[in-house]
Amino acid sequence: MPGEGQANPRVILGGVTSAESADVRWVYAFVDRPRARCASAGAFWTAVTGTRLSEPRGEHGEFTTFLPDGTAPCVKLQGVDDGDGGAHLDLCVEDVPGLVERARALGARTVAPHDDWAVLASPGGQLFCAVPWLGETVRPPVVAGSRLDQVCLDVPPSAYDAEVAFWSELLPGWTSRAGSRPEFHVVAPPAGLPVRLLLQRLDAERPASAHLDLACGADVAGVRARHERLGAVLVAERPHWTVMRDPTGGTYCLTGRDPRTGGLPDAS
Repeated sequence: MPGEGQANPRVILGGVTSAESADVRWVYAFVDRPRARCASAGAFWTAVTGTRLSEPRGEHGEFTTFLPDGTAPCVKLQGVDDGDGGAHLDLCVEDVPGLVERARALGARTVAPHDDWAVLASPGGQLFCAVPWLGETVRPPVVAGSRLDQVCLDVPPSAYDAEVAFWSELLPGWTSRAGSRPEFHVVAPPAGLPVRLLLQRLDAERPASAHLDLACGADVAGVRARHERLGAVLVAERPHWTVMRDPTGGTYCLTGRDPRTGGLPDAS
């Protein structure tokens, strides 16, 4: 959803002007949490990301941005009225209608159109937003050994192939490849963009959802301990990632990927 960025927005509202103008220029990862828990979510995630909260925005003050020092933001918080929340992507472009048109041609549907941005749903039901690019260029640094750099889409088996095809085609210039396990598929952005996409095929049919992942490199245990001091709790330990629950009840993962590159320990 829209929010704070740098000045001089470059927005084209008259439809598709070129394929390039509808390409993604920046990406935001959204922490979606019940509105009543947003104060707790803001306190936890600002500590985790080394940021400060912006002033609230939106009709009900439901949007805030995690502001780093000296770089562009790439994480935001949204208070939601229904459900327990999760995560979603904001895709920032110069030509919002062009991106909406491209997404719809690939099977997405418009959920909520606005004057210069739109909420959409992928073919499998994953919500995401097309928003104006405000000139953001410099990604935030690694903070205390970790970097929030991935939104993981949890996809039911019946929708998995269609979701992989949709996101791979929606994001030209991104690298679409098989993940480290059969149930994973990575859609990684060009160098410089701050957030990548992981699709995870679930074991059973259930509604689509999403969660956040932090790359921690070899220090998953150290990052976990720091998060636990901030109020998070352990849910499960896996060979290459650790599932956590933040103080608001939202789940997220700590991974062994390199926080500088996003790659696995034996890859770039």
